[in-house]
Amino acid sequence: MLRVILYPFTLAIRIFEDIGRYVLLLLNIFRSIRNWHQYFGVTIDQMIFIGAKSIPIVILTSLFSGMVTSVQSAYQFSSWVPSWYVGSVVGESVLLELAPMITGLVLTGRVGATIAAELGTMRVTEQIDALESLSFDPVSYLILPRVVAGTVMFPFLIIIADIFGVTGGWLAASVSMDVSSYEFIKGFRTWFHPFDAWFGLIKATAFGFSITSIACYQGFYTKGGAMGVGKATTVTVVVSCVTIVFLDYVLATLML
Repeated sequence: MLRVILYPFTLAIRIFEDIGRYVLLLLNIFRSIRNWHQYFGVTIDQMIFIGAKSIPIVILTSLFSGMVTSVQSAYQFSSWVPSWYVGSVVGESVLLELAPMITGLVLTGRVGATIAAELGTMRVTEQIDALESLSFDPVSYLILPRVVAGTVMFPFLIIIADIFGVTGGWLAASVSMDVSSYEFIKGFRTWFHPFDAWFGLIKATAFGFSITSIACYQGFYTKGGAMGVGKATTVTVVVSCVTIVFLDYVLATLML
């Protein structure tokens, strides 16, 4: 009974401890930037893993997201709104929300979980301790390349998601509905603003940094053997998804 009563307090203490430890890790990451050139090759490898190898899943999700948005827009507008409005809805939805949000959530499972599992396994098998005993800075060698790679590559992935999201909407409008290519492009150009694309890239940068840093934190401080690695992976995905939704709201409130 006493444990049940004290659980909210212990949970709050644990959350504040995690936040403090995460902030300290971020400070160490920023401090280790001066050593980035020493591990440039590792950063390139992480950029290939996070960026190039994520392209297929980004194309698939963004393509179908654009197609679904186009079909639903045409269904809602079929009786009282001109058909060329479909292009404007698809363009604004994909650039401002769907491409960054869905791509971020998908990459949380692919990139975030993988990073947490890798670092967590290295922690419980004492590989990180071995690096420290050899005078290697584990933050510079293991964490900084992953965070830099995620922050740099996420905007490029969002650009790909934007292109294929709009393309998917155009294909669905042209094939499944009576919306010509001219009407779709007219609608897209009518309501398009260059800041819409830039805003998606700003979101992507914030999402990339958040996902990779949270995953590195959970993996770096893993304990408890194989069960701890599984827990760290699960917590990474959950916390990253919540963080993405929260950042999406904050950025939209501040910048739109």
